[in-house]
Amino acid sequence: MVKKYPIERSEAEWRKQLSEEQYRVLREKGTEAPHSGKYNLHFQNGEYRCAACQTKLFESDQKFESNCGWPSFDDAIEGSIEYVQDRSFGMIRTEILCATCGSHLGHVFDDGPTETGQRYCVNSASIEFESKST
Repeated sequence: MVKKYPIERSEAEWRKQLSEEQYRVLREKGTEAPHSGKYNLHFQNGEYRCAACQTKLFESDQKFESNCGWPSFDDAIEGSIEYVQDRSFGMIRTEILCATCGSHLGHVFDDGPTETGQRYCVNSASIEFESKST
């Protein structure tokens, strides 16, 4: 049985809406090369939204420099993320999906340096940033 999400589109509609790289990451569970994403070293005040459906996922104060090559957050906005066990590539990891549209964002690990102990490792292609004035 396929899970239903509040926002659903056909794969043709997703292809039309998203760039080729966004489609590869968000809909085909791809990963961008480390240190290549535009939000890896981005630390402005604002919020990060799902690039597919614009659901708010992370606040800028949840972001930290992890030196892992991808944008990292120590927590997510409550209810915005779905957690799924991922056994691909001979590993056991926790995949993170947008809870609104089911798009792949990245993975979460229990090795974060902040008090949450979490490191949400997110592909830049899966998020968009909206600046907030300070």
